[in-house]
Amino acid sequence: MLLEALVGAVGLLAGAIAYVRTQRMALYRQLVARLASIKGMSVIGSDWRPATDLPSFADRLAVIPNILPGDAAAALRDEALGLVRPERSYVPAHKKGGTVAYETIIASAPQIVSLYHSSAMRELVSRLVGMPVHPTPLHDQSSLSVLFYDRPGDHIGWHYDHNFYRGRHFTVLLPVINEGTGAGALSHATLHAQLKGDDIEIETPPNTLIVFEGAKVCHRVTPILDGERRLVISMTYCTDPHAGVWQGAARRLKDTAFFGIRALWT
Repeated sequence: MLLEALVGAVGLLAGAIAYVRTQRMALYRQLVARLASIKGMSVIGSDWRPATDLPSFADRLAVIPNILPGDAAAALRDEALGLVRPERSYVPAHKKGGTVAYETIIASAPQIVSLYHSSAMRELVSRLVGMPVHPTPLHDQSSLSVLFYDRPGDHIGWHYDHNFYRGRHFTVLLPVINEGTGAGALSHATLHAQLKGDDIEIETPPNTLIVFEGAKVCHRVTPILDGERRLVISMTYCTDPHAGVWQGAARRLKDTAFFGIRALWT
């Protein structure tokens, strides 16, 4: 009886895994088709260029204020606000906050997706870091995400952004909302980076582009306070977005901490 029950349980588990995998594969076929149609859009236009000269990337971090035209910045802000409720994650003594995954953004926020895939943004990042970069794959939930710091104590502690690809990997942040409790005030959630042994505080008002090599620059975001809100579009680019078997497995395991067990089937 025990053996029969064990065999039955294994059979049920295998069936459940097969069903989930089939459903995920069908979803990704839909996402590929939708992504192909979105790539033809452009919230900024192919001829867009930043209004200022590009800063140095010698320290593997650069900040460009007022990066986008006002209408484009407003459109991205509205789309971010319209996203479904983010998935909340909590890692004791390290992280607390919400994240909207790439697959959800493709389904609900086409202008954010178009910014990530635009030739203008990719060329900007390439010129800044000094080498051609490309978007990371669709199955990576962190290729494009929206980070929500909107509950008291939301933060992330000191960390590096692990690189799961063969090429160099760059993190690109674009805050679309950063609101404190006073009129025009920024929230208390601030980005910090360790550069040459110093703790550098980086203000992140809306429409500021922050580009850094996350695997080399240790960084954190301090806790937000009650009544404050900070929403950030997070984009990742890579010089070679191909991955080995073990790199892919490690990336999926990492994503489960942010997006749940479904990340194992990405």
